[in-house]
This record gives sequence, C-alpha cells and structure tokens, in this order.
Amino acid sequence: MHNQRFSVAPMLDWTDRHCRYFYRLMSKQTLLYTEMITTGAILHGKGDYLLFNEEEMPVSLQLGGSDPIALAQCARLAQERGYSEVNLNVGCPSDRVQNGRFGACLMAEPELVADCVKAMRDACDIPVTVKTRIGIDDQDSYDFLTAFIDTVSNVGCDTFIVHARKAWLSGLSPKENREIPPLDYPRVYQLKQDYPHLTLAINGGIKTLAECEQHLAHLDGVMLGREVYSNPYLLAGVDQHLFGSNADIMTRAQVVEAMYPYIEKHLASGAKLSHVTRHMLGLFQGLPNGRAYRRHLSERAPKADATLDVVIAALKLVTEYRQPE
Repeated sequence: MHNQRFSVAPMLDWTDRHCRYFYRLMSKQTLLYTEMITTGAILHGKGDYLLFNEEEMPVSLQLGGSDPIALAQCARLAQERGYSEVNLNVGCPSDRVQNGRFGACLMAEPELVADCVKAMRDACDIPVTVKTRIGIDDQDSYDFLTAFIDTVSNVGCDTFIVHARKAWLSGLSPKENREIPPLDYPRVYQLKQDYPHLTLAINGGIKTLAECEQHLAHLDGVMLGREVYSNPYLLAGVDQHLFGSNADIMTRAQVVEAMYPYIEKHLASGAKLSHVTRHMLGLFQGLPNGRAYRRHLSERAPKADATLDVVIAALKLVTEYRQPE
C-alpha cells in the first residue's frame, strides 16, 4: 500500500491533472488527490472526470456522494482506471454539498457513512479512506468524533484523514470554514492514542516541513492544501525531509524546464496554456523577481495564441535562473 505520510489535499478547481503532473515532478513520494468529484458527475456527467496522467501516480480519487450503490460503482471504476486509493469526502462544508447530502453533513449520519464505505470496499480492492472534520456545528464533542470513527472503522475503514477543525454547516462560507473554526491538533493526537491500530493523518493550517515533522511525531500522516498551492516548491524537499530520499532536489528552474514537454503536448491538443501555467504561478514565491514571473504568466498565458515562449520568457525574468542555487 502507498504511504499516507505526506499528501496534498483535494482542492476544488485546483488539484486537476495538470496540477498533479506539476507536483509529481517535485516529489515522487507524496500522495496526490483529485479534486472532489461527485458520483453524479462520474456516472452521468458529460466529461471524462476520471482522466489522469500515468506519471501522476500514486493518486487517490476523492468522491462526493452518499448513495452506497453509486459510490460502489465509482469505486469500481476508480480501480479499473488505475487509481491507488478511493477517498470519501465527509469534510466539505459547502452549501452545494449539503444539498446533495454529502460532505461534512454526513458526520451526523455515521451509519450511512459506514454503509457507503462498506459498499465501496466490497466493490474494489484498492484502499478506501475517509476524510473528515473533528465535528459539525454544536456536535463537536470528542465523544461525537469517536462515535463516528467507531461506526465507520467497524466496517473495515482503517485510514482517516482528519481536518483538525469542526465545520459550521450554516453561517460560514467554505473559505471561512477553512479559517474561522479554531484548529484543535491535540484532539487528533488523542484519536491516535485511542485508536493506535488506525492510520490517522492530520490536515489544517500546516505550513512548513518542520511543522509536518512535529505532527508526524504523533500521527501517521500529514496533508497540506492551500500552502502547497500558493508555495508549490515546498514539495521539492518532501522526499528528502520526510521519506529519507537521497535524490537531488530540483531547482525551481529545472522544475519549469521539466514542464516544457508536457506543455507542448497540451498545446498541441488545442488547449490553452493557462490551464497548465495557472498552477505554476507560486513557484518563485518570495524570491527576487518572483512577482515579475507571476505577472508575466498571469497576463500572457490566458491569451488564445500563447505558446511555450511565454513560459520561457517568464523564467528568464527570475534571478535564480542566472544564479545557481
């Protein structure tokens, strides 16, 4: 089984296949997640929502839904397509999600979540995992959380990724739900003490590899989301710092150059440059001329006639390219 030790969170509208290809260049060990995809989109949608590049592996497909039959069908498809894991979203607090009866509101229905997980496990041989919060609304006691874990782990789910905040299902936007409810890391640490046999990873507010190491002293894994998206070069040190790899760390310039063949193939298919480069904007964050690089890509890549030359010119603006690290 692949390793939960470090993963990049599923992020709606962000962690698409172009983003994951880019991330995989910097870290071979990180577990990557798709955006949350609803069962309806996969089973009845017009696009191919399960598309991914072989080079991205290992990748977990995150599903949104609450119908065991539909989730089982999607889990079977995930295995057929070659995904390494399938994950059920029990953490997303958006209104759109609640109306579809999936996401964080499912925490209030642990028996239903258990039925879903069991159906998924019966339908495939790849790991079935659950991403959850520590509570919802006023149901935020430790007992509420452990009752949920008990019920779902009883049907064989042995891996939970826990966002260490509760979700307010009404009154807060999804963005506010990622920032306003206070983080409670000790509660997740307590879970691991009480459920030593489960694989437990933590998510929420983690910004550096040093912080990851602190959490890994207590837990099996860490998941980072927004920090990686805004500062993707953080991934370049993950294999060395968290997995003991001896491989050389790529420079930022090498990462950009490694994207060239992928970008050319993407453009040759008739697609827009910005589909790929939007994920690369933060690569030189905080460095001299990093803003010039970002601005160049932001302004030029969305144009219909933009070519790889836009990326090459953006890279030339960055001082690091002329001064080896």
